[in-house]
Amino acid sequence: MMIEAVMSQQTSNVITVTEQNFQQVMVEESSKRLVVMDFWADWCAPCKALMPILEKLAAEYPNQLLLAKVNADEQQNIVAQFGVRSLPTVAFIQNGQPVDAFMGAEPESAIRQRLEKYLPKPWDELLQQAAEFQAAGDPGQALPLVQEAYRLSNEDTEIAFMLASVFIDLKRGNDAEAILDAMTMQQQTEPHYKELRSRLKLLAEASETPEIQELQQRLQANPDDLELAYELSVQYSQAGRSEEALETLIGVLTKDRNFRDGGARKTYLDILNGLPKGDPLAARYQRKLFTLLY
Repeated sequence: MMIEAVMSQQTSNVITVTEQNFQQVMVEESSKRLVVMDFWADWCAPCKALMPILEKLAAEYPNQLLLAKVNADEQQNIVAQFGVRSLPTVAFIQNGQPVDAFMGAEPESAIRQRLEKYLPKPWDELLQQAAEFQAAGDPGQALPLVQEAYRLSNEDTEIAFMLASVFIDLKRGNDAEAILDAMTMQQQTEPHYKELRSRLKLLAEASETPEIQELQQRLQANPDDLELAYELSVQYSQAGRSEEALETLIGVLTKDRNFRDGGARKTYLDILNGLPKGDPLAARYQRKLFTLLY
């Protein structure tokens, strides 16, 4: 109750720590979110320079961070328990234990860098949801979540691996290969890279059916045979090779927009509608069809 009373007088995640609420802050609060404990005093000029920075950061993370202010002159026992020797001192607490600390008024950029190690990333929840869809055997639902996380994280390596994995699950070998091909030499030393390359190779071997190989050879010998091209696109689609199916069909429609009495266009739209919601591949081939028709 004490902590609630103090918090009601300030913003929701900035509190004043006393001996009465100290244990609750250390144990209960630090188990739910990062506690940033700021030891300060009225006579300390660097403390007064640092506090607005900490309050600004606290306002940016209302649910993930608790700023706990300790007046060092008034709370001598807490100061002694932490072994504070100079002011300001800032300690980061998680699950009842100090995990980081600094003394002096560090610049905002340095404090942000420290916080990044302990605060959940904006894309963590997206990845958790995506992982649940993947585990349930639904990579289509996982794809837009991982793509958004990849964008928000500025193309984090681990998320890139996850995105490639989802593409492989969707039998989208070209998309997975594009991600892996763009990786640096350092990224290519990661175990995930080798594992994904192996899965990609197996996917390519599995999707090269005898029917597809035969149709490819026949179409190469007769490139203007729209029926062969249409049959190849259907085989691509059945093998999960959606991009190749769409690319082959757009070639058919470019030569005959009403091929098979509109059947080729219907197949094209069926493949588009089967792609995950928000998939850039769908948007790209929707534009191609629109440009062709209008």
